[in-house]
Amino acid sequence: MTVTTESAPDRARTKGPAAPESRLTLRPAADEPQASSAAVVMLSDPPGARAEAIRALRTHIMAQHVHAGRRALAICAASQDVGCTFVAVNLAVALSQIGLGVLLIDANLRRPGVDAMLPAPRPGEGLGQALAAQPANAGGYIQHDVLPGLSVMYSGGVARNPQELLAGDGFRTLIDGCLRDFDVTIVDTPAANTCSDARRISTVIGYSLIVARKDKSLIEDIKTLIGELVVDHARVVGTVLNEA
Repeated sequence: MTVTTESAPDRARTKGPAAPESRLTLRPAADEPQASSAAVVMLSDPPGARAEAIRALRTHIMAQHVHAGRRALAICAASQDVGCTFVAVNLAVALSQIGLGVLLIDANLRRPGVDAMLPAPRPGEGLGQALAAQPANAGGYIQHDVLPGLSVMYSGGVARNPQELLAGDGFRTLIDGCLRDFDVTIVDTPAANTCSDARRISTVIGYSLIVARKDKSLIEDIKTLIGELVVDHARVVGTVLNEA
């Protein structure tokens, strides 16, 4: 896995204000175990090239995002199976490793994946149940210190009404509380071409990082997603390109 930090490539560049600010390229091994804890490369292979790529992404996010006072970031993708959860989990772990108090939220209430990479220390409810509570609150739905400095709010399973849960005022209230309690909040989202959840989440968070995969993600889908996020007043801070 190698990293470049540069303007968005010609093949994925959009014209006008919707273009992302930078691009980072990740080249995971072809046999990368995406659905196991081994995919948390910051733990399973810290000296490796893939972990180094995540550190480069962390440096970019710290310099361009966290140090500017921005405390949350939604990780988005235009389509499924491009590595969105891989980036969200590893970035959250990497940020916790430099002493930040990090919260990782699995907001994919349709196809949760964080628990496959970071198994919950104990069974429990998660975001879906937190949003269904009256009033909605993070409360006891966060599992603290899953790793040193890293807390996780798991999805709580597949929700029957994810859009309704996320569209309510409770989601914004919950996120506001998380921003007060943690240095950084990283939110994993479902694919944008399957539902509008990622747009709602990004609107509340305010900032998005887009993940794409070579030979799988369609450029037009990425352009469409960027345009939609900008219209929704969410700023795209960059893109991550998986080349595997």
